[in-house]
Amino acid sequence: MPSCLLPGIAPRPPPAALRSLLLRRSRMASSGPARAFQLRLNPLTGDSEWLVVDEAETEAEVAAPAPTHHKQLLAATSYLDMLNDASRNRAYRLAIDATVTDPTSRVLDIGAGTGLLSMMAARALAAAGGEGRGSVSACESYLPMGKLTRRVLRANGMENKVKVFHKRSDELGVGVELDSRPDILVSEILDSELLGEGLIPTLQHAHDMLLVKNPKTVPYRATTYGVLVESTSLWKMHDLHSNEANAEDGVRLIPSGTQIVLSVKSQQHAMQCDALADEIRLLSEPFKVFEFDFSERPDSHRETKIEIKATADGHAHAIVSWWVLQLDSSGSVFYSTAPRWVRQSSGVDLPQYANGTKDWCDHWKQCVWFIQGTGAPAKKDQTLSLSASHNQTSISYQLNINDEGSRSPKSNHLTLLPERVALYGDKVWRSALISVIRNYTSERSSPICIVADDSVFLALIVSFLLPSSKVLAMFPCLRDSGLNYLQAVADANNLSMDRIKVIGKKASSLTTNDLNHEKVNMLVGEPFYHGSEGMLPWQNLRFWNERTLLDPLLSEDAFIMPCKGILRTCGEAVVALKMLRVLTTQLLMIL
Repeated sequence: MPSCLLPGIAPRPPPAALRSLLLRRSRMASSGPARAFQLRLNPLTGDSEWLVVDEAETEAEVAAPAPTHHKQLLAATSYLDMLNDASRNRAYRLAIDATVTDPTSRVLDIGAGTGLLSMMAARALAAAGGEGRGSVSACESYLPMGKLTRRVLRANGMENKVKVFHKRSDELGVGVELDSRPDILVSEILDSELLGEGLIPTLQHAHDMLLVKNPKTVPYRATTYGVLVESTSLWKMHDLHSNEANAEDGVRLIPSGTQIVLSVKSQQHAMQCDALADEIRLLSEPFKVFEFDFSERPDSHRETKIEIKATADGHAHAIVSWWVLQLDSSGSVFYSTAPRWVRQSSGVDLPQYANGTKDWCDHWKQCVWFIQGTGAPAKKDQTLSLSASHNQTSISYQLNINDEGSRSPKSNHLTLLPERVALYGDKVWRSALISVIRNYTSERSSPICIVADDSVFLALIVSFLLPSSKVLAMFPCLRDSGLNYLQAVADANNLSMDRIKVIGKKASSLTTNDLNHEKVNMLVGEPFYHGSEGMLPWQNLRFWNERTLLDPLLSEDAFIMPCKGILRTCGEAVVALKMLRVLTTQLLMIL
């Protein structure tokens, strides 16, 4: 998710695969300090804004107490959760200690983050007698985190043992930033899917341009696994057609007998599947999908076919996947993101953790791939054929089934995240929105309504409940795709597109000319802005801002939904924030 500009809210570091777009360097003046352009998303307006920030800090700034925004940087990102993952930290420490044994080792840490792995490497090098002989270099392209790295190193007395570069690894050069080619690569550029943070292109460049031949690496290898599951809870996040039929409210986002015009994004979706232990039924043993050897240059694309033997009768709804890291070359240190219910019920011998246990964590989850169409029926001992492929940033699947009920999506259909699809199929949620709008429209004959966000659902509801209304759908992110969708479902919902106008722009651009100089009686939103689903609740204040901008266009008695928002927190969050005050200066204590 792009970083934010709200006061008091720290940005989240972008994935490595996107950093080339989010951080572009520029020497602003030949004699002045080095500066960088940094792209940030303003959550109030939805606009992308370039900021100019200084790359370097003075020695006095580094030595000073950490500013508030550095503490917030950890609090608002996944770094804090990652640093508290004792199993991860222990596994990396054991593997680095076993790998950095030559006193002349030259270690490179790509994507250094807080500098924890760099400090582990520096300490292992010192234990091997390598102070003054070997070296540890670290690169971190996300500038705010890079500055925090320097402060953490300074607080732990290691500022002279690790060289930090505020650059991407593909901006480093041997003979420029690096004195010679590193012979050990330490990295942790992994997301829940494994590849989403740019692991493959990063390793490709490192092997081509930076590392010696046959380098040592931590991690040494990563293997992805999957398992077929049956789960009505997961299927609700995919099968909107059946769920809204059960709602019986007359509104159809996916009308029967038509091509698919709205669906879940065809990708792996990160989810906490441990929490679904009682709602998932295994239909196969875990199967290996892909293996990635970090010590070798990876391929950009591979395909494989997997024969899966069903272990029970049922209906396969999804593939739940995870990965296992072998961190050392000897195969004694492992870390796995496998859900607990797989390890407990599977007959397959899966690698265990370095200490045999694993704490709950949010920085790495499992992934869910929804099977196409209506899913796949399975009979015990039946063999199902699965095709898997990967590109540079993702893994995809295709279960080879003969599903006559499967319908191909249109080329311009809408794709949403599973959580939004589940919400649109939720009978209680739909009923609440319909009830509120019906109560209002019963008092108005021909209201003018603005749908301020990207809610195709609300545009349909207002038009469906009050055919004489005039609906102006802002659709600031969906734009033409939102218009095409409404046109595709209009007939099935008995709507006249003559009463619906898609504006396709932001509230700040709307004028009285767009309204024929009429006042607006209704302003509604879920709120939902396509592409901004990952924002935290206290960052997603765009509807409030747009309601303010539209105020001159509203009638005095205009109906506004939602009318207010309430943010509630719990005491544990306060305790966690207080812990940050000591975390950055006592980072090595978790080793």
